[in-house]
Amino acid sequence: MLDLKSMIVDVPDFPKKGVVFKDLTPVIQDRQAFNQVIDELAEIAREYSPDRITAVESRGFIFGAALARDLKLGFSLIRKKGKLPRKTITILAPNEYAVEYFEAHVDSIKPGEKVIIVDDLIATGSSGISAIEIVEQLGGQVAAFESVVELTSLEGVKRMRAAHPEVPVYTLIKF
Repeated sequence: MLDLKSMIVDVPDFPKKGVVFKDLTPVIQDRQAFNQVIDELAEIAREYSPDRITAVESRGFIFGAALARDLKLGFSLIRKKGKLPRKTITILAPNEYAVEYFEAHVDSIKPGEKVIIVDDLIATGSSGISAIEIVEQLGGQVAAFESVVELTSLEGVKRMRAAHPEVPVYTLIKF
């Protein structure tokens, strides 16, 4: 087992001054590290027998798509407003940098499907809360939320659990 935490690089003042960005690309670039992450995410996901994986733009797509392939499931996108070409539903998705909106195609999740949501990082939890709400608005049942990294000092997981206590939240690496 690799020490994944040691592979993540801090980038100060990105995307804006005062923010320390956690760059996960060294984990993605290393075949052993990337496969270890997907294996760990898959082990958790299998406990819930999901019907579908969905992920949050943009780095969440990398992990979510690989997980969906590993589990032989379909994959749905939660994107920033204006990026999807067909009919969508939209939800306010404020984050630590700005107020934005998430969208998903109205047919991306079938009513009653058990869905695992994947993201790369949980900071304040606002993106995660918004992703859960968009899946629920589409009629999906959020089986669990999985993230590679959690910034514990920002208490995002705590906020997500307060907003959606029925959704188990898992993170692989804590800072």
